[in-house]
Amino acid sequence: MRRRSKAVSVSSEEIGLCGCWQILAVERLVIDASHPAAPPSCEIAYYVTSRTREEMAPHELLDATIGHWECIENGTHYVRDVSFGEDACQIRKPTAARNMVTLRNFAIGLHCLQKRRGITQAPSLPSWRRSMKASEALRHVLQ
Repeated sequence: MRRRSKAVSVSSEEIGLCGCWQILAVERLVIDASHPAAPPSCEIAYYVTSRTREEMAPHELLDATIGHWECIENGTHYVRDVSFGEDACQIRKPTAARNMVTLRNFAIGLHCLQKRRGITQAPSLPSWRRSMKASEALRHVLQ
């Protein structure tokens, strides 16, 4: 994947967003590794920030954006995939897929909350998941 970015300084009045001082456009040239003969696709994403150009230069904005998405991909998504096999999930309807993501995130949150409160001794999310009953988990959340 290759990226190009362009940042534009704006005022809150120009853009109509209170506290917005820069807009970042990121163009991504994506090559599908599973279909190398296919032409690359171009994606453009837009981001807004309350940081001024003096606080954060355009290359720093791009680094922050990449870091943010890497954190998401390597954080929550990784846990969902390893613990729940999310990438192998066969659900195709968008509403059902969103509901499952919500339930998986809820389970991850419950596990983290119980570990932080010292309620569970389960060493991992999969072992906690196998031993936890829904009514028991909810009782601990509501305390």
